[in-house]
Amino acid sequence: MSTVMEDEIKRWTAKRKSALVMEILQGKTTVAEASRSYDLPPSEIETWIDEAKRGMENALRANPLDIREQYEKQIKQLQEAYGEAMLELRARKKLQSLLGEDEK
Repeated sequence: MSTVMEDEIKRWTAKRKSALVMEILQGKTTVAEASRSYDLPPSEIETWIDEAKRGMENALRANPLDIREQYEKQIKQLQEAYGEAMLELRARKKLQSLLGEDEK
């Protein structure tokens, strides 16, 4: 591993996270290997990779979004998904009541 990763890691700083993500993207290691080596859940490492990809995509845009715009866009998407889930839940409850089924 690189010199950034050689010291015992006490805290995962952005610099350390980005070094690990770069090693994975460059094929020097895998998520599974990194997970075992650093006793991290694979899902956490995959989240770092996803965040890095989003940041990279934004950085390469002709007109990059600022952080606030990115978060506002993400919040809007989450609110829409939540609204859809609530509509589905209400529809299921209504169907149960029409069919005479007791709520569990």
